[in-house]
Amino acid sequence: MPHQAPPFPLDEDLRKLLHFSPEDGRIWLADQRMLLVHAASLNSLRHELINTIGPARTRKLMMRAGYTAGERDSLLAQKTRANSPLFDRFAAGPQLHMLEGAVQVITKAFNFNAEKNSFYCAVRWQYSWEAESHLQEHGLQETPMCWMLLGYASGYASTFFQRKILFKETQCVACGQTSCLVEGRMEHEWPDGQDMAADYSPDPILLQLNEQPSQSRVLKTPFQPADEQSFLLGKSPSFRRTVELLEKVAPTQVSVVLTGETGVGKERFARALHAMSPRASKPFIAINCAALPTELIESELFGAEKGAYTGSSATRIGRFERAHGGTLMLDELGELPMPAQAKLLRVLQTGEIERLGSMDTRVVDVRVIAATNIDLEKAVEEGRFRRDLFYRLNVYPVHIPALRERPDDIELLANYLLQKYGIMHGKQVAGLSDRALAALRHHHWPGNVRELENLIQRGLILTAANEFIEAENLFPQADDNTSNLINAKGKLVTARLEQKNINMDNYLDMMLQAGLSLSALENGLLQTSVQRSNGNLAAAARMLGMTRPQLSYRLKQGKQK
Repeated sequence: MPHQAPPFPLDEDLRKLLHFSPEDGRIWLADQRMLLVHAASLNSLRHELINTIGPARTRKLMMRAGYTAGERDSLLAQKTRANSPLFDRFAAGPQLHMLEGAVQVITKAFNFNAEKNSFYCAVRWQYSWEAESHLQEHGLQETPMCWMLLGYASGYASTFFQRKILFKETQCVACGQTSCLVEGRMEHEWPDGQDMAADYSPDPILLQLNEQPSQSRVLKTPFQPADEQSFLLGKSPSFRRTVELLEKVAPTQVSVVLTGETGVGKERFARALHAMSPRASKPFIAINCAALPTELIESELFGAEKGAYTGSSATRIGRFERAHGGTLMLDELGELPMPAQAKLLRVLQTGEIERLGSMDTRVVDVRVIAATNIDLEKAVEEGRFRRDLFYRLNVYPVHIPALRERPDDIELLANYLLQKYGIMHGKQVAGLSDRALAALRHHHWPGNVRELENLIQRGLILTAANEFIEAENLFPQADDNTSNLINAKGKLVTARLEQKNINMDNYLDMMLQAGLSLSALENGLLQTSVQRSNGNLAAAARMLGMTRPQLSYRLKQGKQK
């Protein structure tokens, strides 16, 4: 016999999770970004979907959307009420659903028996936005219409108990009843459980939509064992322009120079270029010119005969010979010593090498991809790099954009890395919270993709299994640049100021006494930060905890006032 459900606990703990950020127009439920949406707009979307793909497919689509929302709230509920009794923890879901304005929930019966693998829950819904909206738009119906709410209940309970639990609507206001009634049981406890579960499986039309070409450029399937390192992912304009340059030069034999900051993934782009070229089946050899002692660079590049130098006890085959028919990547090219630069120039001109200690020449067929994070033209002017070698190599320069220049790719890359490292470390989490993604998008990224890899691994380690990675786990020692994102809630910012013993009343009094407006004070701070950074806008932006484009925009706005 199902147990009568006890009353809901007070929901003050849940209400405290809701924060409005009027400065940037965002609403937060803990680390989840929320939207205050007109019910009429959602009803209009339902109406358009029904007319476009039909009621059956619309029902499945809305149920799956609700299921996702239920999953999210389940993880939040268990974390918020981790030490509460079972029903109080479970009740957080219905209470969150009410707090979000979806429906009034009255739980009539509740019973969970882990040993018997049994669950039962009976709920009355009042003021369902779906039932009321559908009734107003389409009139009385023969079947229940609370599709999204039903998906939410199923997603919430399934995630909460880590078992497949499905809810069914037995009566609905849209069908003329005074309230909506729903019942939840485990899948195996429903006679038609398999058919109900199918409502949450991908729809053929949705699969077709997912298979449509996107703006993301993928140059090899993720996790493909053959050469995972040549996989590229991105959709931002700067990324697409870079890939288009690689695609154009790939069929040719010309040398390519890849430029960009440390950590942008120059070797990955070099491997992708090799994979797109006719040399893809031949070797790809990479050497870091800065990582080898000066006396060994020539033997590493060109090889050495036995006895060519002290300690040379065997013939060494150089990287050029090993890359014969394929591609040789010279990373950190700007660190190559001048004598080695001269020999490299000769090889590029003649296609022949000589091993150290040998008078014989060997013909090599190698395409050279050079990579550097320094300004080679400046190095030429300073006498640190040969001018003739620069012009020989710099036939087709390709700039790899910094991660902060491709913000649209950050979420794609973060989720890809999360999946990659989750498999590598044997640990699965629910994903990245909305606030964590916001922090990633606004971080300055001095270390680029390499830094992102490190942060994702750190967050994965610090986060419990099946929970969302929060911003604090990505940036445990947040600097000023990231603290603005992590502490976006007004209360957290105030707490941080109090911890620093900063009295904002004093600053306000000083501003008023000086007769300054807020915009004048802001512009003064911006100009002072630029002066203190000797005109370096990137450094000034870091000082103020913003990105360089944000600083440039505000400086421009200040001049116009």
